[in-house]
Amino acid sequence: MSKKDTCEIYCYDEEKVNRIQEELQKEDISSVAQLFKALADENRAKISYALCQDEELCVCDVANIIGSSVATASHHLRTLNKQGIVKYRKEGKLAFYSLDDEHIKQLIVIALAHKKEVEVNV
Repeated sequence: MSKKDTCEIYCYDEEKVNRIQEELQKEDISSVAQLFKALADENRAKISYALCQDEELCVCDVANIIGSSVATASHHLRTLNKQGIVKYRKEGKLAFYSLDDEHIKQLIVIALAHKKEVEVNV
């Protein structure tokens, strides 16, 4: 890390630090980190993106989209389900998955827009 991107002296705004620390204690940042950790896996990110494109996909569809076995797709879908990213329903012998809510779709869309903006500015 370059010395240019760090403070050259140590000082801080005590009022600002205390105010933000209090706000931080009110939020469940750990669960936010867990959400992003689940999405940090490339296959789970692909699955989430695929579910942004189509409201509902069965496990077999997901396996084919990400190029994996049904068992691997199921494993990723279970992880996403445990984190509240996707939900599922059974229809006979088929299991269909969809995004849990619109916020997940917004996260994916915003992340992709951010990535494109960063690429343009580099």
